[in-house]
Amino acid sequence: MSERVIPLVDQRMTTRAAVVPTTPIAATGLLGDALGRPLRDLRISVTDRCNFRCSYCMPKSIFDKDYPYLPHSALLSFEEITRIARQFVAHGVQKVRLTGGEPLLRKNIEILIEQLAALRTTEGRPLDITLTTNGSLLQRKARDLKAAGLRRVTVSLDGLDDAVFRAMNDVDFPVADVLRGIEAAREAGLGPVKINMVVKRGTNEHEILPMARHFKGTGAVLRFIEYMDVGATNGWRMDEVMPSAEVVQLIHRELPLVQLDPSAPGETAERWGYADGSGEIGVISSVTQAFCRDCNRARLSTEGKLYLCLFATQGHDLKPLVRGGASDAELASAIAGIWQGRDDRYSELRASMPPDQSAGGRRIEMSYIGG
Repeated sequence: MSERVIPLVDQRMTTRAAVVPTTPIAATGLLGDALGRPLRDLRISVTDRCNFRCSYCMPKSIFDKDYPYLPHSALLSFEEITRIARQFVAHGVQKVRLTGGEPLLRKNIEILIEQLAALRTTEGRPLDITLTTNGSLLQRKARDLKAAGLRRVTVSLDGLDDAVFRAMNDVDFPVADVLRGIEAAREAGLGPVKINMVVKRGTNEHEILPMARHFKGTGAVLRFIEYMDVGATNGWRMDEVMPSAEVVQLIHRELPLVQLDPSAPGETAERWGYADGSGEIGVISSVTQAFCRDCNRARLSTEGKLYLCLFATQGHDLKPLVRGGASDAELASAIAGIWQGRDDRYSELRASMPPDQSAGGRRIEMSYIGG
C-alpha cells in the first residue's frame, strides 16, 4: 500500500518563538503597529475542529477522518487563554471574538466566556465578547452562553434552500436546525444576531435575495462576504468572486437601500439600511475593496500562536512564554514588540502580486485561525 500524502502545508508549524524585548514595553492601552494601526480586536480560535465541511473552508477532500487535528494537550487551557487575553486588553483591546473551527465544539466553553467577561478594558468597561458559529449547536447552548457573559453571536449561513445548504456544508446538515439556533439566540438576548453569507459565484448567488427577504424586519443583520483566497485548500478563483457592489445593486432593485455610516472605527462591513427603516444589511468587500489600512485585529490560534493578518504566512508562538514561567509584564512586552513590527496589508497588495503569490502560497487556513 502506498503512503498517504495530505496535499497541505501544515501552517501550524510555520511560527517563530515570541521573544521578550530587551527594553520592556509597558502596556498603556495605546499600542500601534508599524503603520499606526491600534490594537482593538482579538480573535481567539478555541478549536481547530468543525462538524461542517464547507468547500471554501474545510473541504472534505483534505479534512477527512484521517486529518491530524491538534491533540487536546496542545491546546491552550481556558486559564491560559484568559491570561493572554488580559495582556491584550492592557494594550487596548476592547472586543474579543471566539472562533474555531466551530467554537461550540470546545467542551465547557461557557467557563472561558465567564473568565473573559470578568476582564475590563483600560477605560474600565466590560469587554465586547462575541462568538462566530455555524449554528448547529446554538439552539441548545444559547441561554447558557448568554448567562456566561456572551453579548452577541454571528452565524454563518450560506443559503436558505435546504439542498444548497446541505451541499455547501457537505455533511447533509439541514438549514432548519440553523434557523432554530438563530431564533434561540435572539430569544436569549444574544443580539442583534449577525448572519454571515459567503457569496460564491456559480454556487449560491441565487440565494442572495431569498436571504435578504427572509431576514428583513427580523432584527438580524445579514452580511454578504466576498469569497476570499484564505489558505491554500479551497481552490479559490477570482471568477468565483461576486463583488459586493453587485450584491448591493441586486438587493436595491427589489428592496431599496440607503447607505449608513460605519458603526465603529475599523469596521469591516459597509452598512446599508432598508429605505423603509426595517433593518440593515452589510457587505464585506475583502477582495474588491481592501480595508487593510483600518485593520485593528490580531488572531490567536487554539495552541497559542499569534497571527497579525488573516492572510499571514507565519505566526509568533506565545505558548513557550506562557508555560515557561514568563511574567505577565514580560508576556505583555512580547505581544507589544510583535504588534509594533506589524506591517501586513495583503489585501491591498493582492492585485500587484505575481499569480504564484496571490493565488495560494503558504498562508494559514481559515479553519485553523477563524475568519
